[in-house]
Amino acid sequence: MGRHERQPTDAAQAPSQAGLSQHALSVSALEDRRPVSGLRRVTRWLKRRVPRGLYARALLIIILPMVILQSVIAFNFMERHWQTVTQRLSTAVTRDIAAIIDVIETYPQTADHAEIIRIARERLALNIAIEPPGDLPPPRPKPFFSILDRILSQELSRQVRRPFWIDTVGNSDLVEVRIQMDNSILRIFARRSQAYASNTHIFLLWMVITSLVLLAIAILFLRGQIRPILKLAEAAEHFGKGQKLSGFQPRGADEVRRAGQAFIQMRERIERQIEQRTAMLSGVSHDLRTILTRFKLQLAFLGDGPEVKSLNQDVEDMQLMLEGYLSFAKGEAEEDIGTLNIETLFGRIRDEAALLESGIMISIEGDPLVNVRPNAFSRLVHNLTSNAFRYADNVRLTAVHGPRWLTITVDDDGPGIPLKAREDVFKPFFRLDEARNLNESGTGLGLAIARDIARSHGGDVMLDDSPIGGLRAIIRVPA
Repeated sequence: MGRHERQPTDAAQAPSQAGLSQHALSVSALEDRRPVSGLRRVTRWLKRRVPRGLYARALLIIILPMVILQSVIAFNFMERHWQTVTQRLSTAVTRDIAAIIDVIETYPQTADHAEIIRIARERLALNIAIEPPGDLPPPRPKPFFSILDRILSQELSRQVRRPFWIDTVGNSDLVEVRIQMDNSILRIFARRSQAYASNTHIFLLWMVITSLVLLAIAILFLRGQIRPILKLAEAAEHFGKGQKLSGFQPRGADEVRRAGQAFIQMRERIERQIEQRTAMLSGVSHDLRTILTRFKLQLAFLGDGPEVKSLNQDVEDMQLMLEGYLSFAKGEAEEDIGTLNIETLFGRIRDEAALLESGIMISIEGDPLVNVRPNAFSRLVHNLTSNAFRYADNVRLTAVHGPRWLTITVDDDGPGIPLKAREDVFKPFFRLDEARNLNESGTGLGLAIARDIARSHGGDVMLDDSPIGGLRAIIRVPA
């Protein structure tokens, strides 16, 4: 397996892809240089704060209209109904108080004003008392949110036009009003409900309770619709990692069922295609190996001449190639997910470096146990390290097991691979240096197998420049 089998980085894409990427970057750069308007600034601010999950966004679609609708209804109710009703009630109470004052001042009364007190209590539902003249109590602090205090004060100033003192503070059911008359103090007690729309909170309470009930029902139905989509995403993720699917059935709305059924059909077509390719490659390799065995037997009877020796070397090379083809076919076979110990794998690689008298440095960060297909993943790492040992004197092997990704980096101090050839080295049978590789053993399938294994795990293999002077191979698969 020659050095030509290294993989390119993401930056070394095919010409058409590179052109598209550069065009997209140039367009993005032009957009960044354009002045940001107020609308675009608000849009960016909202994008950063709007949740990305489908479930959360669907909840916002339900909750926000409901909140806005109820806010508008509550505002209109408070502004028009509550204030209007309170205004009318306060106006009526103030009108009754003004009428009592006119009666007291216009018509002669007894000393105790018993008749006017009776009329006010029985006809106007007001309890009044006429007290000796004096000063009114000092004004009480006005409540910040009391609409009754404001409206009642305005009505008294407009209709009575006399010095007054009111007490609307507290949870009492009564409102007290004192009015300074010419020779007395008129003290009135009225029920709060006579001057104030006191049942407003019932409407607001019913509105909030109804909204919460409707919201709970909507959340339950929404969860039932989102769950099939999440199951479909989970099934696609497992299939992308090469894991077997268990018990996935299309459910939910018709559109979600159609997407699930299309995914199952796509998975079956892909698996059928892989099986056909594997079977064909295995069959061809076995048949050719049988023919090569006959060649070996026939050459054994021809003696030890120079021509025979050259033919034997060609047969050995063909045998090595066929073994590579069979290994590639085996890599296509499904293997169950299991636990692999990175420390054990790196230990075997260290022993291999000792046999080859190559320098090696090993570093592991995070949990050494990973869930992969053990045999296939071990082969992936061995293919890359074998390439490094072949062309370099020193190799540095690093593994980082994070919460989402497992990253293994293979650095060497070898000659490296030109940037323009890093994409081609992963093509099967590609020769980076024809003259050199004709004299080198290898099938040209090592890195093709490595990429295939990495992608079957849902990851990839990338190439970059190594900080120690050679080439860096990066394996990145979901943890």
